[in-house]
Amino acid sequence: MRLVIITGMSGAGKSTALKVLEDAGYFCVDNLPIALITKFADLIFTQSQEISKAALGIDIRSGQALEGLKKVLEEMTAKNYNYEILFLDAADEVLVKRYKETRRSHPLSIASRIERGIGLERERVEFLKEQADYILDTSQLLTRELKIEIEKIFIQDENFKNLFITILSFGFKYGIPQDSDLVFDVRFLPNPYYIEELRHKTGNDKEIQDYVMGFEPAHIFVDKLEGMLRFLIPNYILEGKNQLVVAIGCTGGKHRSVTLANEIYKRLREDGAVYGIKMEHRDIEKDAKRKAVK
Repeated sequence: MRLVIITGMSGAGKSTALKVLEDAGYFCVDNLPIALITKFADLIFTQSQEISKAALGIDIRSGQALEGLKKVLEEMTAKNYNYEILFLDAADEVLVKRYKETRRSHPLSIASRIERGIGLERERVEFLKEQADYILDTSQLLTRELKIEIEKIFIQDENFKNLFITILSFGFKYGIPQDSDLVFDVRFLPNPYYIEELRHKTGNDKEIQDYVMGFEPAHIFVDKLEGMLRFLIPNYILEGKNQLVVAIGCTGGKHRSVTLANEIYKRLREDGAVYGIKMEHRDIEKDAKRKAVK
């Protein structure tokens, strides 16, 4: 019997996670009253022969009763009911943006600002985050990417570490990404922009890759950055960090940064069983769009 408790911040993707597990054959119940959780566990662990895996969605909608979940979890542990907790999180500014885009009200901000509701919720669910077996930060994840991560953990039973890495290329003229943890400037390398036949291409094209990686400093930079990240990542995992954004920037975010971000991503992807990793080129098309507008 496998019981998964899905919880976390409102707007972080709990409904999506429940839907993925339901499609995979899990018996799913959302927002079950806290007082009924122990009875539900008794039923599926000792009486039901039809249910082999179940998922419970629990969040701040439980109100003050949420505090009673601590005792419920202790009772389940005492009965040797094995359960796993998945905590879905996201940065405050991302949650605010999601609520505004969907025009929904936060459960704790009916009569106040969304930011205040998020702050109160974060305080009340902190005990669940501390007990979580898995923490997924969905700030940088698309819905399909979240589905893939859920499937890896609860369907494919792959090993999971609470760290998701985003390798992000960007252009300094468009601003440094606000959610960056590590920022690297590669404007010291020769710029393909000044070569007419290369200007319209990007770091995803072989011609640009050959040009940028044709300079020894590019190889030295990638080697040193790879070495530093391989040192940092295990320590970040031990520290409990769950989201790492490595931003690599050049002037326009189209040539040098894209090439080197691709190279770092390719090297780190070999450790995919240790952490999740994705690639994003934030500004690769912006020059073309600006010219089109003009």
